[in-house]
Amino acid sequence: MVSVTVSPSGRAPPTARGLPCQVDLPGKQLEDATIGDVKAAIAKKFPKLYPARQKITLKDSKTLINDEVKLVDAGIVDGGELSVKDLGHQISWKTVFLIEYGGPLVIHPLLYHFPKLIWGGAVYHSTLQRFVYAMVMIHFAKRELETLFIHRFSHDTMPIMNIFKNSAHYHLGSGLALALSVYSPTYSAMSPYIRGTIRNDPTFIWACTAVWAFAEISNLITHLKLRGLRPAGTRKRAIPRGYGFSLVSFPNYFFESIAWLSIAYMTGSWTAWAFLLVATGQMYIWAAKKHRAYKKEFGSAYPKQRKAMFPFIA
Repeated sequence: MVSVTVSPSGRAPPTARGLPCQVDLPGKQLEDATIGDVKAAIAKKFPKLYPARQKITLKDSKTLINDEVKLVDAGIVDGGELSVKDLGHQISWKTVFLIEYGGPLVIHPLLYHFPKLIWGGAVYHSTLQRFVYAMVMIHFAKRELETLFIHRFSHDTMPIMNIFKNSAHYHLGSGLALALSVYSPTYSAMSPYIRGTIRNDPTFIWACTAVWAFAEISNLITHLKLRGLRPAGTRKRAIPRGYGFSLVSFPNYFFESIAWLSIAYMTGSWTAWAFLLVATGQMYIWAAKKHRAYKKEFGSAYPKQRKAMFPFIA
């Protein structure tokens, strides 16, 4: 049996007033005991401090130790000491994604099918509006299905309060703001902004849609390739290769930006252009951070010519 002393990181949290304390791992040897086992033992003593709420670190360190790490590999001996921090109430990343992407799937139909709620009367939808509506709905339905059946997450949970910040990007940006702009009378079939212009030209609309479809399909392909790199139930990481990955580390972000670029160019909406800039900027920040992590983890084995998100640029 292995025993470990667990101390609070800072003051003892309300969920575990009895810290510091010793936790035992019956039936475990030092060579096979993991951080996950320690978390389970802490939760047994303090049920409110369930494993997902716990951040385990070495004493006087802020670096998280993942659940699958063995105690011996973390430098912990029998009777050694670890620190725990209460991360607060948690929610699964899968649930977060479903809520984020679900917002536009509710907002767009409401504003498209019930124009009287906002504009006080009927809006005779143009071909452009019908296409944009279909594109947005397909995009977010695809994201929901990917969340359910394709994505494998590096982290199990996140603090529950972060869901409001994360959801605002989609609910307010690509949801409410975009819908208010594109389904308004300005883009209706009778509007001078549409009649007799390129935005009522079927060739132009289908060309933009073709670019959007290419980007969406390409985005799906890259997600399937990333899924294949991580066996179920693991946090294994490997160097992605193949479609798009020969040029950038995160072609999924690049292709998604192309999809939103198609909608912005197709509509000419300042709201769509603004969301494109915000979304692309955020995706680039994520890509650059993860790109640096790839290079640090894989060193010289990682392809030097790859950029983070934009081919040949950055």
